[in-house]
Amino acid sequence: MTAMTFLIILTIVISSIFAAAAHILPARIPDNDKTSPYECGFDPINSARLPFSFRFFLVAILFLLFDLEIALLFPLPAALTISDPSTFLVVSATFMTILTLGLVFEWVNGGLEWAE
Repeated sequence: MTAMTFLIILTIVISSIFAAAAHILPARIPDNDKTSPYECGFDPINSARLPFSFRFFLVAILFLLFDLEIALLFPLPAALTISDPSTFLVVSATFMTILTLGLVFEWVNGGLEWAE
């Protein structure tokens, strides 16, 4: 028996033991809270037509914008090691300026205020 065959058989045996233990050992006592679906903090028993605050979307969009900014500026240290980094620095500075101006615009217009 080769080592590879032994490892495959051992893997199958151990995974079968774990799968059997997962079904045999836990005490399953279902109740309404455990069996009900949970989605985004809304109570699934009431009406599905609850008003949804636009502020959640605003926070998500702002997160995506600044997450994208970090992803696009991530290669900046590597780009600074090239012989002429001035083009990359101008593009990244312009990009950061536009995002900063957008954040200031949202802040001044009260878009970041959570309470009405």
